[in-house]
Amino acid sequence: MIKVSDTAKNKLAQLMAEDGFDVQSHFVRVGVKSGGCSGLSYDLNFDTESRENDKVFEDNEVRIVVDKKSFLYLVGTILEYSGGLNGKGFVFNNPNAQRTCGCGESFSL
Repeated sequence: MIKVSDTAKNKLAQLMAEDGFDVQSHFVRVGVKSGGCSGLSYDLNFDTESRENDKVFEDNEVRIVVDKKSFLYLVGTILEYSGGLNGKGFVFNNPNAQRTCGCGESFSL
């Protein structure tokens, strides 16, 4: 399962509304793809439906979908949002990552 912090929830709700999505009925799609300086990178999008092989769950009033393959890499991850001076954006605190790059956007196991 992926947990969503309060700051991430608030930012997701704001961004979803701006893009015409509803946090109550639509999904945040989280995944992992090949790439980045450490080998794997995170992917976050909004979606209106789940797919056949998706894991679907809800945390902190946010509906999340993750494809089966990505779920293995993301189990236990906490999605946070940082709006500080050192950079803005979503941060994946992934306990499975053994190495991350300096920017925090890619990782390896």
